[in-house]
Amino acid sequence: MTRIADMTGEELQQVLDLVRGADSVELKLTVVEDRRHEVTRVLGIDPMNAQIRQVFFFDTKDLKLNESGVVVRARRRQNDTGDSVVKIRPVDPGDLSEDLRADPEFGVEVDAMPGGYVCSASFKGSADNTAIKDAAVGEMKLRKLFSKRQRAFFAEHAPEGVEIDDLDVLGPIPTLRVKFGSDGYDRPMVGELWLYPDGSQVVELSTKASPSEAFQAALEWRAFLQTRGIDISGEQQTKTKTALEFFTRS
Repeated sequence: MTRIADMTGEELQQVLDLVRGADSVELKLTVVEDRRHEVTRVLGIDPMNAQIRQVFFFDTKDLKLNESGVVVRARRRQNDTGDSVVKIRPVDPGDLSEDLRADPEFGVEVDAMPGGYVCSASFKGSADNTAIKDAAVGEMKLRKLFSKRQRAFFAEHAPEGVEIDDLDVLGPIPTLRVKFGSDGYDRPMVGELWLYPDGSQVVELSTKASPSEAFQAALEWRAFLQTRGIDISGEQQTKTKTALEFFTRS
């Protein structure tokens, strides 16, 4: 993830171009462990409203996909249809074909955290919760979780010789996801708690904005968090990186 504080004027202009070319912008913040209870309280988050999910990543044992900027994932969702995604990052929206951009299941998003950002392109699809479980335990081919266009997108960007059906299952990771609102901030927010098998956790707050309002939204988001006494200067963790490193740790 590129640090905004280290950018030149030319690099900042590139950020503006990425945002203009994206479909959406997601503002994120991971909460340090010793402040999580307080943050939950001051934002009025009710964990009883959370949806339970199971997240599975698919990669090689030496994380060849991750090293190539490719993420393959499936999620089982409580009382809802599961989903799958093939994602590449970083990406320049200007390098993507008009055919891809026109597909309703394809999207480009800029993820911004304090100090950095990354632009990604994702091919999403629905996946049956039972099918995800079956594929994860080897009772069904992994490729069946992904559409024809998702598989083609994977083949275009995956390292040579790496096939979907040959990937290792990294997971599952149970998560709790809750949508909430708070006085003093007009946009919907999301809180996610990721529970790793060793007992470690990542808690992330996020909100979305359209590209045209991204910078105004970022200023409002920062001001809102600071007025609630929420520290935005702590070390940031990415959920995907933490998960991949955990399941491939020797």
